[in-house]
Amino acid sequence: MSNELEGEIALVTGASRGIGKAIAEQLAASGATVIGTATTDGGADNISAYLAAMKPSGGGKGMCLDVTDIDSIADVMKAIKDEFGAVSILVNNAGITKDNLLMMMKEDQWNDIIETNLTSIYRLSKAVVRTMMKARKGRIINIASVVGLTGNPGQTNYSAAKAGMLGFTKSLAREIGSRNITVNCVAPGFIDTDMTRELAEEQRQALIGQIPLNRLGEPADIAAAVTFLASPAAAYITGETINVNGGMYMP
Repeated sequence: MSNELEGEIALVTGASRGIGKAIAEQLAASGATVIGTATTDGGADNISAYLAAMKPSGGGKGMCLDVTDIDSIADVMKAIKDEFGAVSILVNNAGITKDNLLMMMKEDQWNDIIETNLTSIYRLSKAVVRTMMKARKGRIINIASVVGLTGNPGQTNYSAAKAGMLGFTKSLAREIGSRNITVNCVAPGFIDTDMTRELAEEQRQALIGQIPLNRLGEPADIAAAVTFLASPAAAYITGETINVNGGMYMP
């Protein structure tokens, strides 16, 4: 893989496994210095280990971050700046699910999803945008979901957060585009991760039956789209959502 991102400092939230890990690895393979975050020290150590193994292409380290905590975000931003410099690529990937039918959904199930999946991108984007504007360069890439476009029974909270991310992305793209900062989304479909592997085989086949390409996506498929948006080749793309879903949703 080329070193087209050499000199860039990338922050990837939720990078200990699955899609986030694949994104961090591909950005590092393209030459970026990557800071991946996890919610535990063990997760952060795991990120440091796999990024260290990627040198000399990129490298970086893992850090512990609670994306719902303002002080935690401030501490991580300071640590990154002190050790590596200002973040030039932000990938808002961290997210959780707490599925339930609306009539049975508790307040905390709604609030936790909105706080983690939507409010966090406001806080993290705000934390990096000032330095990006001064540098007149930056990439913000938000990991949305096909259900933010289609809806999904039992996921009113998650779907609302991901749909909100799409509107946030377009609005911020209009605000800061004049400073050469692009803001885009990648919306994964059904991806082969720990969560989908826990499904019964009948459920997996039902999911695959909705996909024209007749397979679940791989984390690397999402990482490829993110790496493209972070690259010089995507310099004239902003406010867009790239759907990576095997054709299950075609807007």
